Amino acid sequence: MQISNHTDQLTALVEAGVHQHIFPGAAWAVGSIGHGVAGAAGRLTPEPGSAAMQVDTLFDIASLTKIISVWSLTGWLVRRNRLHLDSRLADVLPGTQGYALAPVTIFQLLTHTAGLPLRARLRASYGEVYDDIVRGVLREPLEGIPGQAVDYTDRAALILGLVIERLLGMPLDHVLEEHILRPLGMAATRYGPLAPRHDQLVAPTEYCEQAGAHLAGVTHDFSTRLLGGVCGISGLFSNVPDLQRFLHEMLAPGLHGDVLDADWVRASLTLQTGMLTPSRGLFWHPAAGTGPQDDVWCHLGFTGTAMWLSPRRGRYAVLLTNKLYYTRDFTRINALRGDFMRCAFGL
Repeated sequence: MQISNHTDQLTALVEAGVHQHIFPGAAWAVGSIGHGVAGAAGRLTPEPGSAAMQVDTLFDIASLTKIISVWSLTGWLVRRNRLHLDSRLADVLPGTQGYALAPVTIFQLLTHTAGLPLRARLRASYGEVYDDIVRGVLREPLEGIPGQAVDYTDRAALILGLVIERLLGMPLDHVLEEHILRPLGMAATRYGPLAPRHDQLVAPTEYCEQAGAHLAGVTHDFSTRLLGGVCGISGLFSNVPDLQRFLHEMLAPGLHGDVLDADWVRASLTLQTGMLTPSRGLFWHPAAGTGPQDDVWCHLGFTGTAMWLSPRRGRYAVLLTNKLYYTRDFTRINALRGDFMRCAFGL
């Protein structure tokens, strides 16, 4: 299936999302190594005078941060034998020694099988001081038995981010810039808060009572804001062109130098959780409504963002929206995501 054959249908789907008030605007792309199409629809806000959405508009990509930042850097460390999937947290994070997290492995964090607490509760449990929060997270009890169930939780990415910072001796945002973003040419991608620039469009998200306005250039995720805006959970702002570069690298590791390893990508896009459900690779998971024969993997973001990848088809897809501007209900955005994915991959 030629991607260009479905450009009109993809455009119509995204424009319908705007007209149906699923999101004020969106930017998207579908492509392969040698070819791609991209577009944008709607505006930054529903107001008639608002700026039109552009392909390079910056979005709060929410949990896509887990992939761009923590997943990629974990692979970078594994490739260099600085970290192993069977490494125990007690061996790479001294603050966990003697506590429930000590025997949890990197593999269990990446597959969401570590038995971690499911809800954030950071401020309620540990206050607002960064060191107190980190200490509390590393000493907290588990809610499940490691290896026995798949339960998605932000804690996994938060802890992996701390592992990365300790092993490389630098803040997560600096490490990401040096080892992933700069080599891939992802110049627009960075942790917030973003300094206002007259030439930069940033899609606003949810209305914040405290700020008295919709958040724009400040991460929506409260836990990330509590931790200073930089962590493994969320916090990155990016755009379609940068995410295309990242997904190109996943389809052809080594395209931009020694950034992502082919074995790491292959392992991550392979079922790693056996008979447990829902199925997981390493941070990636099969797209909803697909089977093994489809080979379409994805990760979603709470603000209305999504990335899909199919090595078998040699194709990727990105859909960035600011659906959170309207609502936290996911019924309609998930239906549209499904339609977009099926059209993008010919399912």
